[in-house]
Amino acid sequence: MNSRKVSGDRGEAEVAKYLRRKGYTLLSSQWRCRFGELDLVAKSRRGHICFVEVKLRSQGAIALPREFVDEKKRERLRRAGAAYLAFYELDDPARFDVAEVYALEDGTVRIEYLENAFE
Repeated sequence: MNSRKVSGDRGEAEVAKYLRRKGYTLLSSQWRCRFGELDLVAKSRRGHICFVEVKLRSQGAIALPREFVDEKKRERLRRAGAAYLAFYELDDPARFDVAEVYALEDGTVRIEYLENAFE
């Protein structure tokens, strides 16, 4: 397994822990369909289905992690989200969130969580 995949998996695991602490219920991780992959799918305390795109960056990265969720990526996530809702026959309100995970020099992470990052 390459180091990028290991780092990405670690970032997703950290965000999953963060969401659980905030009262979310984790529904799926690394859910794949023909349109792409949903990093995490969770249900908020308010009943929203949250499709969470996790972006991991180290200190000193050239751009904010959210900037890497461009329009092309957003469209793939929208299609994958619609496929997820159809597959599980869900009609709950849904939203797209972005979790920015910053790997700090001391080995810990800092998470910036953006609800409704795009529609």
